[in-house]
Amino acid sequence: MGTARPTVAAGIGGHPPGGAARYVQAPLKGRRMRIRPRSIRARDTLVAAVLALLVFGATAGGLDLAVRQSVKADLLREVQTEARLASGGVRDGTLATPIPDDSGGRIPVQVVGKGGHVLDATPGAAGRTPVSTVWPSRTLRVRDLIVCRGRWPDRECLVVEAIRATTAPDSVVVYASKELPSFLVNGLLEALLAGSVLALAALASWITWHVVGRTLGPVEAIRAQLAEISASDLSRRVPEPPGEDEIAQLARTANATLDRLEHAVGRQRQFASDASHELRTPIAGLRANLEDASMHPEDNDLRAVVESALHDTDRLESIVTDLLLLARIGTGGTAAQETIDLAALAEAEIGRRAFALKIRTDLAGGVRVRGVRMQLVRLLGNLLDNAERYADEVVFVEVSAVDGQALMAVTDDGAGIPGRDRERVFERFTRLDSARSRGAGGTGLGLAIAREIAHAHDGSLRVEDQPDGVPGARFVLRLPTHTAS
Repeated sequence: MGTARPTVAAGIGGHPPGGAARYVQAPLKGRRMRIRPRSIRARDTLVAAVLALLVFGATAGGLDLAVRQSVKADLLREVQTEARLASGGVRDGTLATPIPDDSGGRIPVQVVGKGGHVLDATPGAAGRTPVSTVWPSRTLRVRDLIVCRGRWPDRECLVVEAIRATTAPDSVVVYASKELPSFLVNGLLEALLAGSVLALAALASWITWHVVGRTLGPVEAIRAQLAEISASDLSRRVPEPPGEDEIAQLARTANATLDRLEHAVGRQRQFASDASHELRTPIAGLRANLEDASMHPEDNDLRAVVESALHDTDRLESIVTDLLLLARIGTGGTAAQETIDLAALAEAEIGRRAFALKIRTDLAGGVRVRGVRMQLVRLLGNLLDNAERYADEVVFVEVSAVDGQALMAVTDDGAGIPGRDRERVFERFTRLDSARSRGAGGTGLGLAIAREIAHAHDGSLRVEDQPDGVPGARFVLRLPTHTAS
């Protein structure tokens, strides 16, 4: 005898029944889930195949019904004509014996009396049994019917019209019949239609498979390219297919996202590079001074050491603050932006500062931009710091609208900047000569911060020539104007 199988209630491997039930059901759930194709291409093809089967199947069913009805109607019209001619001849006594066959044997006609005896017939139907046992009543003298005999594949079906010649109790019945085409009897029509449905469904599936494959080809290329992009190399981009469809827009969006990511990672790397480069010197100096004071306290002036340490700490704080600002510029989105009057902003910034030099202004009102107020204040402040540091006597601030753009210029009457160095001054920690050494003050990041703020506001900051060849440096900020709604 066989060994009894353990039940779920008994547990499996010592586990409680609930655990066993979960153990058994989990694979079933996995199998059910795998029935659904994972590929979009396969799912779309499956859906197209099912829809094609439904649509073409319904069409084939309707076509089958229409063909059958049409053929039967045509045959019925023919047998009705012959049956009624014979019935009329019976009633008026003019029907010849044997019954004339005008159809060439295609439509047998029989006159059947009570008891099912064939009294008269066309030559082709003589000696045969009546085609039907249906006997029309006196109230319903005409009957149309389908009579089938035999079994498949030798089965035959006839379209029959039975007419009771008169209403007399002993009236004879006239039968006229015609055989249905074999394709309506042996299932050939249905087989042809079913084959056509399967062929059309297969064609629809094949077309869907290839069309979806070609449509999703760019998506696979995008996926493969994205899979190869790493944090160490963000310069690669996904292929952009032509057109304006969803896949092309996806590729462009992916590339725009990669641009932003590359820019953000670049800023992070720049921050790390700048921090490691610029913080090393003041930290080393601060450490050297403190170590020297610690090792030789009797040979050092404590006050001088503390003041030097505070100076280096201030220097470190300024550099860290500026580096953090550079890292944050352009990352706040549009939430912090507002409509700003550039003239009012410049007037407020100039009014809160104490200048050792003469300040001249030409501030046109109504020049509005969209941006982060504190960042634009910092930009103007850095330009004013730079102009005040290198001007001889006068600093000139100008705000105007030129060619649909907002313009703000800060000009000094100092030595100016040679043309070959006008881009270098915006690089981080760049000094053009000894006059721009750290002894002049600042962290060396002011102009770099100013340009980053300008770019974050979709604008530009450049050094341009002075009007009329006047010496000095002229920094010009251009921003898109904003019309308040």
